[in-house]
Amino acid sequence: MSTHYPRIRIHSKSGYLLVREGLNLTFYIRRSHKDISREITCALETWLRAVGPDALGLYADEEGDWQLLDEAGWAVILQELNDPQSAYVALTNAASNEQRYRFFYHGRELDRPFLKREPGAVSALSFWLPTEYLEEHGPERVRALAVELASPLPFCTGNAGLSFNYDSNPAHMSGDTPKLRFRYPGMDVPDSSWVSLHIGTQVRGPSWLTFLGQPVLEELGGASGLRARLHHPETTVQELEGDRAVVSLGPWPEAGDTEQGNVLPAYRELARVLEPWLYHEPKLHTVQSMEDTRRWERRFLD
Repeated sequence: MSTHYPRIRIHSKSGYLLVREGLNLTFYIRRSHKDISREITCALETWLRAVGPDALGLYADEEGDWQLLDEAGWAVILQELNDPQSAYVALTNAASNEQRYRFFYHGRELDRPFLKREPGAVSALSFWLPTEYLEEHGPERVRALAVELASPLPFCTGNAGLSFNYDSNPAHMSGDTPKLRFRYPGMDVPDSSWVSLHIGTQVRGPSWLTFLGQPVLEELGGASGLRARLHHPETTVQELEGDRAVVSLGPWPEAGDTEQGNVLPAYRELARVLEPWLYHEPKLHTVQSMEDTRRWERRFLD
């Protein structure tokens, strides 16, 4: 167990695991599925090589029920990824309540008439890793994997860092869990399906790794202009092909701990630089009040 983040396991009264600490890697792509399906398949193949074929054992069917990811299941997934219009793929480990490994992709057809009401809609790709993977392989391996996954993707923005990984029901983030969210500001609450309906080219917020593409990176003056604004000694800016960059906030992902006075200064510095481009929840969607939602969104700014 690392000293960089807490071990979190929240169970239901029946023993079902509701929330655990983990890693979340998400990329927001302002392209329709038909234009990126090959890149998404490439990213999935990269992911499977890294975590091993046994990490994923179930897939969600059209009703959202988990089904065995056997040879027939993989045929269903490949058919979905090759759909000429849109795709929705959710894969998880064999025990669906462990919240360890997940692959999620929502490839939208952005020129559909109903999305005219949602000008910020994008396609989204997410991966979950357990912190045990980080502890076994080390943060440099996880960082290299994140960059490898990002490489073929024409992302606008992306994040990789600590998160509260929870079952698909947002109500599982109720009760005492929001208090942990404010205590550990470096831990995100992944909700890529909802966020990708509104985020457009905005930035979700500072993470251990923050990926920046166009147009935000250009508006920041490119990688060199961004680098000139960041002075924390552990912050690095790496240029990527295709006018993109990744900002790394230290060698390890950090949860922080406001009760111990650890407010993550590198994260706060990046938040101030990115403030004009940060994403804000457009309407009440979570079980929290909008006041708490806004306070959490500004946790690195106030």
